[in-house]
Amino acid sequence: MSQERDLALLNDLLQLPAETSWLEFKENNADPERIAKLCSALSNSARLSGRDSAFIIWGIKDQDRQVVGTTFVPTSATVGNQVLQLWLANQLQPSPAFEFREVTHPSGPVVILEISAALSAPVTYAGIPYIRIGPATPKLSDYPDRYQALIDRLRPYHWEAGVALSFLPPEDVLRYLDFASYFSLTKQPLPQSQTAILDRLEADRLISKDVGGRWNVMNLGAILFAANLDDFPVSIARKAVRFVSYSGRTRATSVQHRRDGKRGYASGFQGLMDYIDAQIPRNEHIGRALREAQPLYPELAVRELVANALIHQDMTVTGAGPLIELFEDRLEITNPGKPLVDPERMIDLAPRSRNEALASLMRRMGFCEEQGSGLDKVLTEVEVAQLPPPLLRASDNSMQVCLYGPRTFADMTADERVRACYFHAVLRFLAGDRMRNASLCERFGIEPRNAAQASAVIKRTLEQQLIRVADPEHPRAGYLPVWA
Repeated sequence: MSQERDLALLNDLLQLPAETSWLEFKENNADPERIAKLCSALSNSARLSGRDSAFIIWGIKDQDRQVVGTTFVPTSATVGNQVLQLWLANQLQPSPAFEFREVTHPSGPVVILEISAALSAPVTYAGIPYIRIGPATPKLSDYPDRYQALIDRLRPYHWEAGVALSFLPPEDVLRYLDFASYFSLTKQPLPQSQTAILDRLEADRLISKDVGGRWNVMNLGAILFAANLDDFPVSIARKAVRFVSYSGRTRATSVQHRRDGKRGYASGFQGLMDYIDAQIPRNEHIGRALREAQPLYPELAVRELVANALIHQDMTVTGAGPLIELFEDRLEITNPGKPLVDPERMIDLAPRSRNEALASLMRRMGFCEEQGSGLDKVLTEVEVAQLPPPLLRASDNSMQVCLYGPRTFADMTADERVRACYFHAVLRFLAGDRMRNASLCERFGIEPRNAAQASAVIKRTLEQQLIRVADPEHPRAGYLPVWA
């Protein structure tokens, strides 16, 4: 943290009309137990007040808020045989992030202790949570209404709300972010003034006010609208989308094309899709009058799957971002993080995303379908094209979807036929209908005279307990997914 920002922060805090529940001024009092109780109380109070941080500042006269300097030096303070910072980290549970910073002020040395607001549970000292009420620091348990209010406000960490770049002048915010794309994609007129542009970006939580009239670019703003992701910390830059195409069916074959994304997901999405579309081979389709070259994989399916990979990835996985790989016989789309929904139920259950703000804004900008309607459209497109069914594959560290190139029913594997049968049953159920032998024949392109082939697939899918007979007393009534 720069001295310039800390001086601006100090000036902003000194302008407040009074001490708050998340701010304490001191001259030299460095009693460790007092500091620990204050850390608990201020951290809990900051969360109640909707603040991300609380502060204790040494070197300020409490009565008139004059900067007088302090003799407290946190780096040399100890408790017993432990340095103060380590002692605090052990005494506060769950230990909040905190940082002592020494500031050189013209009127004397100042120390700022910044403590993060409580996240998952009330912060305790020696097993007791405290709260700040006026100048007092009572036990939180003595105020049950405040205790309940704090529990209601505690929330898990949201990556989108993290700060990517801090303490930026307005012109730098507009240099780092492609704000013109934001207004275009959200269908808003571009304001004429810098202030109005910043206000709109702040309203969508892409940026936030810092101190001294400066601004923060939030992770959400950076990942969606970065003009160049390399301008941001490596933890964000590594979230760029990568595309690789190979000459054969394995990664051991030569790389034909490679593209490492530089722009934010939203501002660079259409360019990415155009690039992928240009690399995908074409098949000739004979229409009513003309031969048409159509992409090997349905455009809508690819678009939806790429958008889902961006939205549903685990942003906390370091060193990895979405990866799109094109092979001779398939397209693989991989994103970091184990999915929150079982792959077999992704088509019918509402999606759960770790990145709700990102998902909401991406849908608002039209990059993907409304919540819960995306994967069924992907499978419908695949069925219409009579392609092998996609493979949804989850691991502890990633989620992968494979789209396969055209193959006849005879060339599909037994597992692919069963998977296609299950997906077909789900799509029929979601449409208010039931899968039947005839509908499965149509899905596979099987001639009616060869309907026994579809019957064999249905039998294997029943054996794997993926579907069930809709009405056991009337076997011709059709089939439903086993969970329906």
